[in-house]
Amino acid sequence: MNEETGNEGHVLGESAGRLDGCDGRREGRISAGSGADSSALSFDVDLLPGGLQACLEAVLMVADQPQHSDDLARVLGVDGARVCAALVSLQEQYDGMRPDCGRRGFELRHTARGWQFCSRAVYEPVVCAFVNEGQAAKLSQAALEALAIVAYQQPITRAGVAAIRGVNSDGVIRSLTARGLIREFGVDADTRAALLVTSPLFLEKMGLDSLDQLPRLAPFMPKAGDVIDEADEADERNVAP
Repeated sequence: MNEETGNEGHVLGESAGRLDGCDGRREGRISAGSGADSSALSFDVDLLPGGLQACLEAVLMVADQPQHSDDLARVLGVDGARVCAALVSLQEQYDGMRPDCGRRGFELRHTARGWQFCSRAVYEPVVCAFVNEGQAAKLSQAALEALAIVAYQQPITRAGVAAIRGVNSDGVIRSLTARGLIREFGVDADTRAALLVTSPLFLEKMGLDSLDQLPRLAPFMPKAGDVIDEADEADERNVAP
């Protein structure tokens, strides 16, 4: 769940989803019947506990960027209109607009980029206290890995960092952002996902004047011959009787 606590984004989250109901600019194509073929899926959302709403919660909980309702409809194999209605219903539940539902500390935010879980702006002090706890402590191994990836591969998206590390990296990226070591700078032209780069504070902490002074990776990489030898040895072990 993302701790996007800016006031401007908060206002969007409170209003945008209700002004047009859903992703109006793309919704017509899905509701017209061009969604995924549900017969090809190994599950039926209506047979799972909690139904469609619970499935949407599960997907959005692990998504590292906003998701459009038509994309969610395609993945879940249901009509786009159903997904739109379910998202708006969840948004209203979290906002305490239903008699049996209290206002939550998080919201289902809807912007031009799609739907995403975020902490509410009013809880920014609480979130910052949690994220910044142990600020003076050394970076964890996971944080060092993510920071190194951003430093050498920037600009890079959260999904790019996760792909290289092989695990979801949202938590460490939030921690590095809170420490001021990395920041968002522009968006990817294809996916519209936010791009991550290192900050001036990163250079200051590293004692560098520019990124050109980052240590070269070549001395730390294994030699090509060693890699081939290891691969051959592994193959021999696999075929040995």
